[in-house]
Amino acid sequence: MLLQLSVRNFAIVQSLDIDLQSGMTAITGETGAGKSIAIDALGLCLGERADAGMVRGGADKAEITACFTLANLPQAQRWLARQELADPDEDQDCIIRRVISAEGRSKAFINGVPVSLQQLKGLGQYLVNIHGQHAHHQLLKADNQRVILDEFADHESLQQEVVTQYQALQESRKHYQELQESREQREARRQLLEYQVQELNEFAIEEGEFEQLETEHKRLSHSQSLLEQSQLSFYQLYDSDEINALSIIQQSIDRLSELQEHDATLGPIVELLSEANIQVDEASQQLRDYMEGLEIDPLRMQQVEARFSRAMELARKHQVVPEGLYQYHQQLLGEFDQLQQDDDLLNELAGKLELQYQAYQHSALALSQSRQQAADRLAEAVQSQIRLMNMKQACFQVQVSYDEQAPASRHGLDQVHLLVATNPGQTPDLLEKVASGGELSRIGLAIQVISSASHQVPTLIFDEVDTGISGPTASVVGQLLRRLGETAQVLCVTHLPQVAASGHHQMLVTKFSDGKTTETHMMSLEQDQRVEELARLLAGDKLTESALANARELLGQH
Repeated sequence: MLLQLSVRNFAIVQSLDIDLQSGMTAITGETGAGKSIAIDALGLCLGERADAGMVRGGADKAEITACFTLANLPQAQRWLARQELADPDEDQDCIIRRVISAEGRSKAFINGVPVSLQQLKGLGQYLVNIHGQHAHHQLLKADNQRVILDEFADHESLQQEVVTQYQALQESRKHYQELQESREQREARRQLLEYQVQELNEFAIEEGEFEQLETEHKRLSHSQSLLEQSQLSFYQLYDSDEINALSIIQQSIDRLSELQEHDATLGPIVELLSEANIQVDEASQQLRDYMEGLEIDPLRMQQVEARFSRAMELARKHQVVPEGLYQYHQQLLGEFDQLQQDDDLLNELAGKLELQYQAYQHSALALSQSRQQAADRLAEAVQSQIRLMNMKQACFQVQVSYDEQAPASRHGLDQVHLLVATNPGQTPDLLEKVASGGELSRIGLAIQVISSASHQVPTLIFDEVDTGISGPTASVVGQLLRRLGETAQVLCVTHLPQVAASGHHQMLVTKFSDGKTTETHMMSLEQDQRVEELARLLAGDKLTESALANARELLGQH
């Protein structure tokens, strides 16, 4: 419930502090006095957009502060807890503050913590519901008629299920469309890859094979030279009968070994030569093994030459380095397989889309059935109310048309229309075709009152929603709002004395001007003051005894 509203330098308000109570509070005042300014200011605390024009002339900023009690609002308490904007150990009041600079910059705070406009709106939905003076015109829009029914039905889980199914369906449709649109490109690419992959499959190079071919190709290309030079080296190192490196080293070892008896410093030299002797002998043996294994094989040479040349040719053709031919082959294989999978996926998606659309239709049908049930209850409730508001013969219906052939939407497959017949014997027709301005106002007000009663928002604001209503109908409207005030805090800006008299409390808005500046004030009225204000609404500025008597009578009825 809204406890207090403080407004500074907003529009024509210099300073305004309002303490509010439970029940119905009527707000009255002369035309142009600014009866809706406090509501406009409160709207800023609920996340409405601000601009520099809202700041009072000559002021550097406007500031609005609203204090709410959350004692019986668990949803609002949970929201604040999730946003870490409330201390569970402190009291259950919540303070919202909005500051607008003369340059148009805006800041918002909840319990002293800076927040975004989206956060203000998130909290505001649990605190206040504002019905504007032109709200009944929104009834003429088909989308709003559906929204009214859905809010009355209170079937958010069914709505969310339809939205979820719709989003999944749209995602699959988008994927299917993308694959379908690129199908020709994929087919052209697939045909090219099919030839390339087949060519590389036939060659079937293995990982690391080109490096091995290159090594073997070099060896086979120089096999004759390798054999001749190896034989010569083996002959000089080991096999020559006349002189070889091994025998020369051995002779040196023998001579120096005899001499080291005369000079011990020759010992290390003898050791080095002995090691050299062993290494030359071992190298000679390995060289013999190498020569025995080295064959001059013309056939193998041809095979290696052919495969090596083919690898070079394919690498040039596909514009890759020969060492990367294997990796390129694997890459083409992967792309070719993916294209094949995309074609398979296209067929799979077609089947999936059918199943998803069936699931969507199932959810949409369940939502439609819930709407049908709620439509009957809403129609009965609205018809009952408008008949009390001097539309005694009116017939009101809520038509829900389910069309399974209609394009899928996030709202289901229903068309929702409000129908009314205002005279006996008429067939109910679309609201926009039948209802006059006054009738539309009464129907709109009835829907607003019924919708407000079905939702647990603690503060309801009606801003001149009784426009176009007068006489006995105004008394009925006042009674409706007063009954609503028994379970919720109701603030009603009105120009009708019958409605104002129905309030548990009444506030008067006045405007003063000194020729240079203008100020708006708002004050709570005592009983005698209420009588005078109601008399003014009844008879104008000149208060007569009959007007005062009528005002007392109006107040006495409540």
